[in-house]
Amino acid sequence: MNLSKYDLIVVGGGILGTFHAYHALVKGLRVLQLEKDNYPVSSTVRNFGQVVPSGMSGKWFDYGVRGLEIYKSIQNEMDISVRNNGSIYIASDADEVQMLHELSAHYKQVGYAHELWSKEQILQTYPMMKDTYVKEAIVFKQEVSVEPDLMIHRLHAYMQTKFEQYTLKYDTTVMACEDYADFVKVTTSDMQLFDADKVIICNGYEFKILYRSLFDDSGLKISKLQMMRTKPMKDLHLPGNILTGLTTRRYESFEEYCPSFHQIKVPEHYKELREQGIHILFKQAIDGSIIVGDSHEYAQGNQLDELGFAINSKINDLMLNEANRIITMDQSMIASSWAGFYAQHDNDILEVDISERIHVRTGIGGKGMTASAGYAEKSIAAIFA
Repeated sequence: MNLSKYDLIVVGGGILGTFHAYHALVKGLRVLQLEKDNYPVSSTVRNFGQVVPSGMSGKWFDYGVRGLEIYKSIQNEMDISVRNNGSIYIASDADEVQMLHELSAHYKQVGYAHELWSKEQILQTYPMMKDTYVKEAIVFKQEVSVEPDLMIHRLHAYMQTKFEQYTLKYDTTVMACEDYADFVKVTTSDMQLFDADKVIICNGYEFKILYRSLFDDSGLKISKLQMMRTKPMKDLHLPGNILTGLTTRRYESFEEYCPSFHQIKVPEHYKELREQGIHILFKQAIDGSIIVGDSHEYAQGNQLDELGFAINSKINDLMLNEANRIITMDQSMIASSWAGFYAQHDNDILEVDISERIHVRTGIGGKGMTASAGYAEKSIAAIFA
């Protein structure tokens, strides 16, 4: 056996690339995964870490449900920071309550477990919530969260421990993939050469190195999100993924399955928030700090620089003011703020086969943490059919 040749090389160490590597390893394949940075620093670690199939529709809901099974299975073998604390969507007015009931009717039909909670039930579990905001909620106890700054590192460690046929190289930038008919040659920036039967490129929003002309006309967009983290709040207990009224007015499951979605009016106090793509989510980390966000600004995939890397203080103020309608929160509680970026595609994900051996799978957008595990399983099955 040629030990320098792999069955699969995965370019990209984020969540989408890692689960492609994982499912290839489960099939018994010899896998090399290459990450350009010293460790993953992009979308996979700059998000809430919420795994919420309830917010997805169609096949992405199915991928998310399968993802729950995969996360829990791995967690049973090694702590990769998965916590089964569930998800809760909180309605703040009559229109949002109506959508919760419409979504409940859909999930009853498909058999996805959930509960509708009264205002009293919400406040019993979350006494820090303001009763002026809370009306009703829909709860999905089977859903999970992860710690985004920990999970991918632990998942890599798990895979290195479990699979002898797995090789992971950080700080290794791929500069070229060349198809030689019966194998692919991969060249890195430090002139390392690797051969593989197939290559899968999961490059997030890094479009300036491999196949730049493809990405210039791919239909990909970049979304910039702003998020904040509070100081550790040991006196607050916020279990699970907490999604609020603006989320019910944004997530695809509500748009797809709630007949009233396009009929309800936008309240005046929501209009500026919607212009900035803001919807308020909370998730408490292990140390007691709370991640709060987020906002959405967009640019074409080849125009990332137009979004800039600065934090817009007005957007943070808008988010904080809305968060304060839900839970008492002010600027003195905020310890840090950052911007995350992810690539997304009008067709949900970019799937391009450069050749029979070189495959691009990227642009999964905000669905990555929830759907990558299930999607990659299907993707690997198709590529290695």
